Formats: sequence, C-alpha cells, structure tokens
Amino acid sequence: MAEALAVAGEWANLAFRWLHLIAGIAWIGSSFYFMWLDARLKPVPGGREAVAGELWAVHSGGFYQKQKFLVAPPEMPEDLHWFKWEAYTTWISGALLLSLIYYAGANLYLIDPAKVPFTQEGAIAAGLGFIAGGWLVYDGLCRSPLAHHPRVFAGVWFAALTAAAYALTHIFNDRGAVIHVGAMIGTVMVANVFLVIIPNQKKAVAAMLAGARPDPALGKASKLRSTHNNYMTLPVLVLMVSNHYPMVFGHWLNWLLLAGLGLTGAVIRHYFNLRNSGREEPQVLLYGAVFFLGVVTIATIPKPSPAAAITGPVSFSQVQGLIATHCITCHSERPTHIGIKVPPNGVAFDTPEKIALYAPRIRLRAVASTSMPQGNETHMTDAERALLGAWIDQGAKIP
Repeated sequence: MAEALAVAGEWANLAFRWLHLIAGIAWIGSSFYFMWLDARLKPVPGGREAVAGELWAVHSGGFYQKQKFLVAPPEMPEDLHWFKWEAYTTWISGALLLSLIYYAGANLYLIDPAKVPFTQEGAIAAGLGFIAGGWLVYDGLCRSPLAHHPRVFAGVWFAALTAAAYALTHIFNDRGAVIHVGAMIGTVMVANVFLVIIPNQKKAVAAMLAGARPDPALGKASKLRSTHNNYMTLPVLVLMVSNHYPMVFGHWLNWLLLAGLGLTGAVIRHYFNLRNSGREEPQVLLYGAVFFLGVVTIATIPKPSPAAAITGPVSFSQVQGLIATHCITCHSERPTHIGIKVPPNGVAFDTPEKIALYAPRIRLRAVASTSMPQGNETHMTDAERALLGAWIDQGAKIP
C-alpha cells in the first residue's frame, strides 16, 4: 500500500508539474505579447476618437489588424475572450505542487530543525502566512500614494521581498525558503488578475450593458497591475527553477543572491519593454549583466566557519563514515530512505571509487553549500562539512 501511494505521488508530481509548465508558458506568453502590443500601437490617422491605436501584423500566412479602445468599444461584441484561465491554472497547479512536495513532505523539504524546530502544521502555517502576507503588503502599497511613483514603489516592494527572503531562509530549509519566495510573488501576480484586473473588466462590461460609460480609472488600475506582473515574471521564473542550482539556494547568503537574480530579471524585462516602445537603451541590458556578475561575485564569498581549521591529513575512513551517516540512505544503488526508489541524479556512493569520482559534486552540495543532506535531515555539522572539504582539498584519496 505504501509503495502504491509513493508511485501515485510520483505520477501526480509529474502531472501537476507538467500542467504548471504548460499553463505558465501560456500566461507568460500572453503577458509578454500584450505588453509588446501596447508599446507598438500607433494612432489611427482620421480614425475613431475612441480608438487609442492600432497595429497591423503578419504571422502564419495571414495579416492581422489589432485595435485598442481608450476605455471600451461603443458596443459590446458578441464574442469576447477573457485572458484569465492561464493565470488561474498556473496558480492552482503550483499550489498543488507546493502541497504535494513541500507540505506533505515538510520534514524533508521545508523544516530545518537547526533553524526552527517546526511541527509540520506549524511550518505549513508559517509558509501560508508569508504567502498571504506578501499579497497584503503589495496590495497596500498599490493603494497608497506610492503607486503614483513607479520607481519608489519598485524600490519599496523590492525591499519587502528581500526582507521576506531573508526571513524565510532563516526559518526554513534552503529549498523550502526559496520556493516560498517564488510562491509569494506568483500569488501576488495571480491575485492581481483575480481580484483587480478581471473584476475591473467585468465592471466595465456591466457599465456598457447598462448604457453607461465605463470608468477610465478601472482600466488604468488594471494596466498598472498588469505592468507589475510583467516585471515580476522573470524573477519568479528564476526562483521556480532555482532548486536546480545549489550554488544559489544552498549558499549562506542565498537571500542576497535571490535578490540579485530578481533584480537582474526585472532590469532585463525593462530593457525589452523599452525596446518594444521604440527606445533603444542598451545600457539597461548592461546593468542587468552587471547585477548578474554581482550575484556571481557574492556567491564566491566563503561562509565563516566556526569549525576549527583542519590541518592534519584526513583519512578516507573518516570520510566514509560521514558518507554512511549523512548520504548513503539516498545515494545508494538500493536507497533505504522512505520515498527514494533510485539514487537522485544517478549518484551513488556505494564504493570508494564512486565517492572519489563524485568528490567535486560533494564539495558543491555539502561543503560550498548546505543543500545536502536534503533539509539537513541528518543534522550534518559545520565541523563535518569542513572535514569533508579538507579530504577533497587533499586530493580525495582512497585506499
């Protein structure tokens, strides 16, 4: 029964992840397209007063004419497409993944007893609190006078997210912390669609059906939130794939690296938004490259270790004991860890030769970062990590 549930969980993981990817591509694609479209619309000479602009385009063997109305068209079209389910499906599938992996497996993927010894329920409540709190802070900023000052707004929101990243990386294990920063931003983005953009559009439609002129403020508010979503897209993407990069999520300054990568993504998005509107400012792209290089530089800063410096030779028997204690339950040809059927990434430490072969990976995951053991489930100490690193520095010698 337990094995059947584990297999079902793996297939559910694949299904939810695939759905999340498909829906996310659709949502991001529409966001990028409409930002590009708005930037490319041109006034129509002698055109209707209500039309803000139009664009002719050619694609897939046909010509397209697109028009945007300042507030709404004179008459409601019979067939009106609403761009909303891409966003909703992305969030729902993401929430299912978060629950399946990080909440159901909180002891492995979310809780780090060395930071805060949460119960499973307590960890879930804390995670949900940060996600909901992110929306409350963001929405409050949007309703404040800061909304009329884009650069100040962006700076304050960036500072709030950085503070949240710092807090999360100090209460959860590294992977769980990073994914919750991404979940905060993703929830803000979909809440913009669900609570502001779509309701405002529905109010505009209702006003038209009632024979009244829709309030232009509704469209402006929706456009502001949509623009915010566009700038948050690349930062949330890098957060969602960051679990593939232990040098980021497992770094002792991971919160700062996340802030730098998020800033890099927003700046790159700004470059393309400017370019789409006809403004060539390549120095903005250069700023993005500089921020990324700053992240790389910060990643080279070693963690101050309280462990005493290892001066003498480290024997393989010492290292083999550490591997047996902290690694072998997962990284074996026959894993004994619950829920692990095959060694992760095909990496197994059953023989001295295999341990020596994977020494560079061991350094990356367990010495240069703390991404392994997963969630520090076995409570590996800094002194043990230093011992492991010293053996590798001494040539990773085996009998």
